[in-house]
Amino acid sequence: MSLTSRIALAGPEGTDPEDILSESLGVVFPDDVTNQHGDPDSWLVYTSPHLPKPLQLKLCQPGDDTERRLFSHYLWNSSLLLAELIERDSYLAGKEGAVEGDEAGSVGIFDVKGRRTVELGAGTALPSIMGGLLGADEVLVTDYPAPPLIEALKTNVDRNVAAELTPLGRVSPDVKVIGHEWGTFPVGDELTGKRHAFDRVLICDCLWMPWQHGNLRLSVDHLLKQTTEARCWVVAGFHTGRAKMAGFFDEEALRSEAGCEIEKIWEQDCDGKHREWVKDQAEEDPTTRKRWLVVAVLKRVQGET
Repeated sequence: MSLTSRIALAGPEGTDPEDILSESLGVVFPDDVTNQHGDPDSWLVYTSPHLPKPLQLKLCQPGDDTERRLFSHYLWNSSLLLAELIERDSYLAGKEGAVEGDEAGSVGIFDVKGRRTVELGAGTALPSIMGGLLGADEVLVTDYPAPPLIEALKTNVDRNVAAELTPLGRVSPDVKVIGHEWGTFPVGDELTGKRHAFDRVLICDCLWMPWQHGNLRLSVDHLLKQTTEARCWVVAGFHTGRAKMAGFFDEEALRSEAGCEIEKIWEQDCDGKHREWVKDQAEEDPTTRKRWLVVAVLKRVQGET
């Protein structure tokens, strides 16, 4: 089943030319895949066969050009993929029809049950919402501290982390949304007191700004527990080009700035096909590269905890 099959628009059709063009590409070019979803005038409906009811996701209305350039007013395929991986390993594991193995050997590693999670650059917070519905002990949702974005995130969390939407009959007892600018932890800031507090750090489509890689790594280091079991999950699309995103995975920078190393990394397309991660590769055409994402699992460097 295609990665994008669970998502649909609800409400009036968007009038923004950018949104209209994006939504029409699949008709004009049948091989094209939509990798950004939604418009601020509509809700996104996320339907999983394993949840009692569909989720409804609000997109923020950017207040100015600075906020618009964050591209947080869309749901990206990286969030769809991580949400499915969390659902697979946190709820479906062991059930009839569950995936027993895959080409990437990733089954079982995206379980949030009983864990404290924090998402950076959350956008719509879909992976965090899935964690809140499927057994995480604590869920902290963060993104750039722009009021329209934080307001939309709070709306999504309040609306969707609800008992009637989880197959477990209960939700995470501690779910919160706060603003966070990567790499900054001012005195008195709530996240300053969360140093090394989280079992899992979630990152989706935050690698398209090479100038922010260092700050993003610093936030990972600050928030991720200093234990051998702690992990950071990173999923990102190739739509802005491989070269822009690949630098985040520089081994020396990960070690020195995030205190982490790569445990597992692969590429996956919107139909579930896997292939080996290649840092330096000739750029594919825009239609092809939109279909692919990189998925990485980072762990603490041993001896530096």
